[in-house]
Amino acid sequence: MKIGYPCIHDAFDCRPSRTFRLANYSQEYLIEKISGNLDCLEKILLWNVEHDLLFFRITSDLIPFGSHPVHDFDFATYFRDKFTTLREIISASDMRISMHPGQYTLLNAKDEEVVGRAVADLEYHADVLDALGLDGRHKIQIHVGGVYGDKPAAMERFISQYQKLPERIQDRLVIENDDVSYSVADCLEIHKEIGIPIIFDNLHHACLHEGEDEKAALQEVAETWKKEDGIPMIDYSDQEPEERKGKHRTHIDVNHFREFLRTIRETRLDVDIMLEIKDKEKSALLARKALDE
Repeated sequence: MKIGYPCIHDAFDCRPSRTFRLANYSQEYLIEKISGNLDCLEKILLWNVEHDLLFFRITSDLIPFGSHPVHDFDFATYFRDKFTTLREIISASDMRISMHPGQYTLLNAKDEEVVGRAVADLEYHADVLDALGLDGRHKIQIHVGGVYGDKPAAMERFISQYQKLPERIQDRLVIENDDVSYSVADCLEIHKEIGIPIIFDNLHHACLHEGEDEKAALQEVAETWKKEDGIPMIDYSDQEPEERKGKHRTHIDVNHFREFLRTIRETRLDVDIMLEIKDKEKSALLARKALDE
């Protein structure tokens, strides 16, 4: 069981997501930003290994304009040596990596241009993981998307677009239940059609479910992961007190996390847990300590 956090390390003076305005685009500027982002990512990964945090979500902004039509730079070849170094850190520590495209990566959109941009974005994310030499256990996670006034039709569009994706993207793609539109039960219906693995998000499940309890949902979702996918991934967060339903907590509630670990133990599952909590590595260290105890 691995504990992780997403994208950045708050205590560091660098970010692996530095970008720039499209109006200032040049290959020279692009190389400068990518170089800095990769150096910062290396720093984060080494810190994570030192602190036994062996699950990390790489920012989608690692390569600025990675899926934009303006981008025609072969970053994987230019930075081959740096990607090799990163791969060696990940491999030597048995770290697990994921990526999470943004909310506008919508495979089930009605607009073909929106779908085209979503496919290009998924290709870019797969390019990053391929450049790192990582296998299909290292995933790209997305939401199912919008409902567009007709959920069954929207789900069918997702299934249809998924089936058109290149195999290298299908092998990495996973969906997660969300807090507004698509419950675990909805995701399971999609899984039945195309076999896509599902990430269980505990906070989203608390916001939107079909009456199944957390343990039952965990067990059903875990069965969607095949051996080649690796052990199931889970997104974990707490509800921020006195805020809108579904807002992620700023700092982990360790007691609640311990309760969640007990639920997992009752299911006899082995999972990797991504903490979607705002203070990143600070909460991850506390979660790691709770897990060790």
